Amino acid sequence: MATTGAGPQAGLPPLRLTVLGATGSIGGSTLDLVSRNRERFHVVALTANDRAEDLARAAIAVGAEHAVVADPAAYQRLKDALAGSGITAAAGPQAVREAAARPADMVIAAIVGAAGLEPTIAAAARGTTIALANKECLVCAGDLFMAVARGASATILPVDSEHNAVFQVLERGNLDQVEKLTLTASGGPFRTLSLEAMRGVTPEAALRHPNWSMGARISIDSATMMNKGFEIIEASHLFPLGPEQLEVLVHPQSVVHGMVQYRDGSLLAQLGAPDMRTPIAHCLAWPRRMATPAQRLDLAALATLSFEAPDPLRFPALRIAREAMVAGTAATAALNAADEIAVRAFLDRGIGFLDIAATVEAVLERMAAAGDLVEPACVDDVLGIDGIARGRALEAIAARTGQPSWTAAGNGLLTRRDDTADPARR
Repeated sequence: MATTGAGPQAGLPPLRLTVLGATGSIGGSTLDLVSRNRERFHVVALTANDRAEDLARAAIAVGAEHAVVADPAAYQRLKDALAGSGITAAAGPQAVREAAARPADMVIAAIVGAAGLEPTIAAAARGTTIALANKECLVCAGDLFMAVARGASATILPVDSEHNAVFQVLERGNLDQVEKLTLTASGGPFRTLSLEAMRGVTPEAALRHPNWSMGARISIDSATMMNKGFEIIEASHLFPLGPEQLEVLVHPQSVVHGMVQYRDGSLLAQLGAPDMRTPIAHCLAWPRRMATPAQRLDLAALATLSFEAPDPLRFPALRIAREAMVAGTAATAALNAADEIAVRAFLDRGIGFLDIAATVEAVLERMAAAGDLVEPACVDDVLGIDGIARGRALEAIAARTGQPSWTAAGNGLLTRRDDTADPARR
């Protein structure tokens, strides 16, 4: 099961809470719940990448002790916005790691991307309870991360709606009685689109998820179904079962989030409106429950819940992710890094929608052939694989687009033609 420790109990003083990635969609939903239940929480620290003003407003609203921006260039803006509030400020990646390691009962790990790996591991090493929404901790370094959590008796609570659903219905200590776990997928905005039509879809269309409100990368990953591939990898670490016991079903209504099939034929499912405040609240209050403003289901009004198998031809990302999972942690770390670059290239209109999965697969094949997929023994090894994969992805994009070179530019991409920067792609 996902938990490795005891977790917070009822009857204690307000829960001391740190939120890593406070200005993202998960962070915002978390702080909405905190604001509605102020007596239950004391906010220790909030972090963000570079949205200093948004971070400062959030910190003041919930009375946080400390606020951190990962980008040092945003520090002065954060400090100015917090002036007179009594909230301390800091900046830089090391400051984010230090914020994650501050004494807290629970850390919401919601930083998107590989940038969330080291801070979340720092929190796990303290033995605290982690509500995990950062996929990269398990996709890029699942074995390492879970080993740190076990060694420190940390508690890992899954925030993703699918894993949280499985966690809610999986009987404690009964994993050997499970035949399979099923994670559901909405199918995204292109569930019924033909392969030919998918070639021409725009970033704007791909960002319009039919059911969920999410950040840009997660929305694109949902549209390609790479996100579901990541979730299968996560599930393999949270609920250690064989690959053949982890299933994906497309469920357009996004009402059933996860199911557990037991060997006696019983199928247990968790249902709820597509609102991330439900799984976040489950983690915040665990092992009890807390009220949320999430819409209640009216099954009579819904009338129909439908399910279908994912189409492997139109959505090859799911297959690619499964193959990486079987290959090992080095391959899944490379999978994530290559996807992050490919998604950014698509959002920058550098490649087409179908090129995302093709780029990722090309990177994995090239790294395997070059002997780059050596299993990591530490976080530095993971980051090294991550860096190689990003470089390979940029090379693959350059080859695919016919542009002389692509280079990383911070968190985005910069194309160069004849050594001249193209400002249109900044």
